Amino acid sequence: GCQVSKEPCKQTQALTSYSNEGTQMTVEIHPKDTTPQLFKKHSFGKGPRRLPRLRGQDNKGFQRTEAPRPPGKKDLHAYPWDKSSLKSMPVDLQQFEKLDAYALKVNVKNSVEELVKALLKQARTDLEKVRAIWMWICHHIEYDVVGYHNKSQLSSKPIDVLQMGKSICEGYAGLFEHMCSIAGIQCMKLSGHSKGNGYKMGQTFTGDSDHTWNAVYLDGRWHLLDSTWGSGAVDDSFTKFTFRYNEFYFLTHPALFINNHFPDNSNWQLLKPTLTLKDFENNMLHNSNFYMLGLLTAHPETAVIQTVNGKASVSVDCLSATLFTFKLKGTDEHGLMTLKKHGMKLDLYPQKTGSHKLQIFAKPSKASDVYNCVLEYVVECKSVDKAMRFPKDLHQPVGPSWFTERQGFLRPSHLDPIIHTNDGRCSVTFTLGKDISVLASLHCDSSSLTEDMGRRHIMQIHRGNQIELKIHLPHAGNFVLKIYARKKSDPGNYDYVFNYLITCLNTEVKWPAFPQSYSKWVEDYEILEPLSSLLPANRNVQFKLKMHGIAKVLVQAENAYPLTQSRGYWEGTCNTSGCREVFVMVHENANHSFYSHVLKYEVESQ
Repeated sequence: GCQVSKEPCKQTQALTSYSNEGTQMTVEIHPKDTTPQLFKKHSFGKGPRRLPRLRGQDNKGFQRTEAPRPPGKKDLHAYPWDKSSLKSMPVDLQQFEKLDAYALKVNVKNSVEELVKALLKQARTDLEKVRAIWMWICHHIEYDVVGYHNKSQLSSKPIDVLQMGKSICEGYAGLFEHMCSIAGIQCMKLSGHSKGNGYKMGQTFTGDSDHTWNAVYLDGRWHLLDSTWGSGAVDDSFTKFTFRYNEFYFLTHPALFINNHFPDNSNWQLLKPTLTLKDFENNMLHNSNFYMLGLLTAHPETAVIQTVNGKASVSVDCLSATLFTFKLKGTDEHGLMTLKKHGMKLDLYPQKTGSHKLQIFAKPSKASDVYNCVLEYVVECKSVDKAMRFPKDLHQPVGPSWFTERQGFLRPSHLDPIIHTNDGRCSVTFTLGKDISVLASLHCDSSSLTEDMGRRHIMQIHRGNQIELKIHLPHAGNFVLKIYARKKSDPGNYDYVFNYLITCLNTEVKWPAFPQSYSKWVEDYEILEPLSSLLPANRNVQFKLKMHGIAKVLVQAENAYPLTQSRGYWEGTCNTSGCREVFVMVHENANHSFYSHVLKYEVESQ
C-alpha cells in the first residue's frame, strides 16, 4: 500500500515488494555512473554479523542500503508481553542524553542529505544513527492537521516534508525511511490499521489502512517505531497539534506495539503467535501512559465489561506504588477503588442501566504530576444494585493502603474499604506514627447529620501510640468515616488522608452522639461511662472517667457531685433531677480556685 514517488532517479534505490505469499522481488536502480559493490560490515558489540550490503555512490558519497530482507524467525518476540522490557532491544536512555541534545539543535532544511550528514557527526553505531534521526524528526516535524483534512495540498516527498516542517504519518515514515537509507540503515515503511485519534472502543476496522510507521534493522533483527506518535498529539477536534515527545514509540516491544498498530502484512507484527484482526479489535487499548507509568496488566482484557447483578470489577497490576482515580460517565460516585501495593482494584455499581464510559487515571506516588488517563472501558449495565448507592461524600480510593501507611496510619484493624455493622456500633484501630494528631468525622446523605454532630458520633481513645475510633451510628444507612491528620508540631490545618464506607441495614439503630468535649479534654483522657450525650431525667447516673494530672473532678447538675479517684479512674454518681444540662469540670491545680469545663451532657426532657 506504500506509494513510490515519481522523482527522477539520482541515487541508487532498492524497491522491494512482497506478495501475500511472501515472495520477494527486488529491483535495483543505479545511476549511469555507479556500479554496485559488495562489502561487509560488523555490527557493534557482540551481535550477529550484518548481512552484506549493496553500496552505490552518489556525488555526496553516502552509502546506500541493500534490499531489506523480510522478517524471519529470529525477529519474532513472544506474545503476550513477558513484562521484561518496553523496548525490543536493550537501550540505555542515559547514554543518549548528549546525542539527543545534539540532534535537537541541528538546523538544516536545504537538503535531506545535508541534514543526515550533520546528524551523523555525533553518531557512531547504527543504533545511535537511528536515534539521532528519530529525535530530529520527533522534535522538528509537526503533524499537518490542515493537510490531513485537505490531501490535495499535501506532499509526502521527504524534501517537501523537511522544508515544510510538517506532514501526516505517510510523510513522517517516508522521511524516516529516506534518512535511514542515506545513513546506510535498512528501514521499511509499514502501513496498517491503528487505534489512534478518533478511535472508538470496540470498533471494527475495514477498508484501507489508516496509518504508516517504520521498521528498522539493528543488531541483526527488525525493530518497530512510530515517529508520528513519538512527536506529539492532536486535540480531540483534530484542529491543533502539540509537540509532546513520547519515548514509548521508539523501538517499542512488538507485543506492546500490536496494542495499537496492526500491519497489513501480519509478518511485520514480529510476533509469535501473530494476532488476527479480530484479536486486535477485541483487545483492550493500553495507551503509552499505561506502560510509561510502570503499569503491567489490566483485567478484564476486553474493552467492554458486562455487569453481573449490577456490579463490574477492574484491576490493574503495576511495578511500584501508584496513585489511581477513575471516572464512570464523568463521576467517581458509583464505585469503590482500593489501592494495593502493586496496583488497584475497582468495584463499580452503576446506578443507571445502559452503556457507561469508564476512564482510569494514574500518577506516580511521589510526583506532584497530574493524573494521566491510562485505560478506557465501556461498562454495559443491565440491572442496578440500589443497595450500593454510595454517599456523595465518599472519596476515592476507599480504605487503608500503602498511601495511608506513609501518612502514619499503621496496622489498621479493618483492611477492607467497607465496614458492616449490625447494631450500629463499630470500632477502628491503628498504630500511629510519631507526632500525629487525628481528626475524624462521619457523613451521610441525609441532611440530619450536621458537620458538628458528624464528629460527635466518633470518640477517639488513645493508648500509647494506638488510636481507637469508636463509632455509634445515628441511624441505619451508608456512612462515610473520614480521617484527617496533621503533625502535632505543626499547628496548621488537618489534611484529609482517607475514608471508610460504613454500612448498617438495621432500621432499629438509633445511637445518640458522644458527649461534647472542650479544649481542656486531653487526647489520652477516656470516657468509660456514660458514653451517651443524652442522660435520662430524674435518675442517678454512674460516671467513670480516665484522667490524669488533675487535682479534683466535679459533675455539675442541679447540684455539684465530686468524683473520687481510684486506680487512675475518677468515679461517682450524679442525680439528673431538675436540670437540662450536666457538665464535667476539672480542677487542674489544688491551689487554683476555678474549674475548667471538659465535657457536656444533655438531659432528656421529662
